[in-house]
Amino acid sequence: MDLRVAELAVAAGVGVDTVRFYQSRGLIPAPRREGRFAIYGATHLERIRRIRTLLDQGFSLAQIRRLVEDEEADRRSSGDAVETDDRALLEALAARSIGEGTVSRAELSAETGVPEALVASVIQAGLIQPIEVQGEERFPRQDLEMVKGALEILGMGLPLDRLLELAAQHAANVDALAEQAIDLFDDHVRTPLREASGDEEEEVRRTFERLLPRATQIVALHFQRTVVARALARLRGRGEESALERALDATQKARLEVSWR
Repeated sequence: MDLRVAELAVAAGVGVDTVRFYQSRGLIPAPRREGRFAIYGATHLERIRRIRTLLDQGFSLAQIRRLVEDEEADRRSSGDAVETDDRALLEALAARSIGEGTVSRAELSAETGVPEALVASVIQAGLIQPIEVQGEERFPRQDLEMVKGALEILGMGLPLDRLLELAAQHAANVDALAEQAIDLFDDHVRTPLREASGDEEEEVRRTFERLLPRATQIVALHFQRTVVARALARLRGRGEESALERALDATQKARLEVSWR
């Protein structure tokens, strides 16, 4: 099966720009070249259909790329199409990401009272990431709370540009740490389960869903403790004893709660 890009797009039910976008993101392999023409085949069509199915299930493009790469590696090693071991982990993550449904960018803006231009800045900073569902940009409902919280912080007088700069740094660091955390989970939870039993998918899902909120709480509490400690050290260094006493009193009364919905 030899297809030019327009023919591939029609067969897959997507636009030509979508095909090129998937290729630019490494989601589909590069076509072979015949003169000045790019030629695609059945593998590309199958891959795009797979991507569309996963998008409909609520996976993000980053999750899909990891999934299809693992599937391709398993296929090359075994010679057959197989289900990747990451399926259980990613399905649990996708289910949590979708939550109670999704909203469009306009709905996110309307429900939070944040202009769409500011929502775009928050996306660019990496605070929230849209997912594509049936070709449409959507946002998990928990992003509503994140945007509302960011708006409240802005109302306290923090400059938007500096806040977004910090958010971008945070997002980049979190991405790297998340990859390491998944590797840790893979090495010490999923692999032992796979070795103990050939059918570990349900147990992996249950373990991951128990682990994720606990890990989230630990990270949040550690961040809070670090900020408080650094703030108190700065106040002490300035000799602002009264402010130090008030801050200590506030932190003793405050209790951080992290819930997972």
